[in-house]
Amino acid sequence: MQRDKRVLLSVNNEDASHCVDIFVRAEGTFGFEEYRRDVEDNAGWFTTGGYAAQTFADEASAIEAAKLTIPWLTGMLPG
Repeated sequence: MQRDKRVLLSVNNEDASHCVDIFVRAEGTFGFEEYRRDVEDNAGWFTTGGYAAQTFADEASAIEAAKLTIPWLTGMLPG
């Protein structure tokens, strides 16, 4: 089975309770999504952002949009 997305960058917040993935889709567009998990629960990561449907022409644009949308991410990435 071929995946429709490939994660290029995954960034956790300081306590690893939230994560943002920057990804490329099979057709070549880029996007991002935010996830959360409860560290005391082994259920894994859950989508919280609802941003994955947005499309961007390149990785840099997806990263910039994610930084503007998700406040904690700005301090975790250079630039």
